[in-house]
Amino acid sequence: MLALAEAANPEWVSVPLIGWSLVAALREQADVHLVTQVRNREAILRAGLREGRDFTAIDSEAVARPVHRAGAFLRLGRGKGWTLVTALSARISYPYFERLVWRQFRDRLTAGDFDVVHRITPLTPTANSSLAPRCAALGVPFILGPLNGGVPWPPGFDRERRREREWLSYVRGAYKLSLARRRMLNASQVLIAASDHTAGEIPACHRAKLARIPENGIDPSRFTARGRPRSAPPLRGCFIGRLVPYKGPDMLIEAALPHLKSGRLALDIVGSGPMEAHLHRMVEEAGVGAAVTFHGWLAHTAVQNVLARADLLPFPSIREFGGGVVLEAMATGVVPVVCDYAGPGELVDADTGYKVPIGTRGAVVAGFRDRLGEILDNPSDLPRLSDNGVRRVAERFTWERKAAQMIDLYRWALAPSGPIPYAEAPTSLPASGQGA
Repeated sequence: MLALAEAANPEWVSVPLIGWSLVAALREQADVHLVTQVRNREAILRAGLREGRDFTAIDSEAVARPVHRAGAFLRLGRGKGWTLVTALSARISYPYFERLVWRQFRDRLTAGDFDVVHRITPLTPTANSSLAPRCAALGVPFILGPLNGGVPWPPGFDRERRREREWLSYVRGAYKLSLARRRMLNASQVLIAASDHTAGEIPACHRAKLARIPENGIDPSRFTARGRPRSAPPLRGCFIGRLVPYKGPDMLIEAALPHLKSGRLALDIVGSGPMEAHLHRMVEEAGVGAAVTFHGWLAHTAVQNVLARADLLPFPSIREFGGGVVLEAMATGVVPVVCDYAGPGELVDADTGYKVPIGTRGAVVAGFRDRLGEILDNPSDLPRLSDNGVRRVAERFTWERKAAQMIDLYRWALAPSGPIPYAEAPTSLPASGQGA
């Protein structure tokens, strides 16, 4: 299998860690050659892979570097304007990367050296692939996904959208008109959607080859700490994420204030970002500094040490595509409290955590305040939810399980028979390796 993961890095987080983790798990079950961008080369060498035999690093820096610099300049703010950054990469950097991949692997693909080609990253469905139709012409199945992104901003959050400098999000849907996108979808043998929203953006004519697998997963070796929720207050909540408007750390502090003041709740805030100074002022002005601990940015390996001390992950993000932190909390035995919207709302159900209805900013704050109050009044259900969450992650969301699901899809792509595996929504997914 030829795995295209432009972003794949064992030492980074977010999308690069997703790309690396899935490829590493696939290598345990298949003969995989990874193709990635050159900036990941040294980290992959440190992880033990051999360049040339196990992976190829494509040097697309001639285009990627100036595009990155342009994105940093145009964003005009740290941690903001991600739609613009994604658009620049999808329209300029990534097409050049694929052009270099084709130049280097054309002969081997033509010779039939690979059974399937799987583009794992980028995750955004706005990044078109010129390799898909080329592979189709050669008779090599092309697997696309998991695709995710573009979740609409919920009504009532235009102020947050502007604070995030997400002006381009108003016209993002124009990507669906692209002829290159149409050719890519037509040529792909399997389409993997990671969310309800992304699945809904796939035209109906392609639904027969559409699988549903969330992009995030857990490496059990990275999450060895295990918390155990308390059965009585005071309880401890842990927020993890960039301190930016759409993640809602200010909404969480506002919602938690009466519980922090009463001494029934304490908060850990893990992360950094442009809202950090504002959040410190909120806490100081409310006089709850003793109940809130700001940890700043922590290495991914250190986060679980803070998380494992918590009972709850209160996470009011209103535009979360995947929600990897939710799975990390569940794997650690910490019970999530999330907005019933986008990624977190699809990962959490009544057996594993709590969901607060999406609404205006005021409604979300009130919803989290009330839900936290209900939990503090009666925390007896937390141990059950904790155990269920740990079990759910082990059954469905380890990278080993996800790799087995991908192998099922490869087999189906090579010899389609019956419905495509994993066509159902995530809550209905069987344990991995049982789809074909």
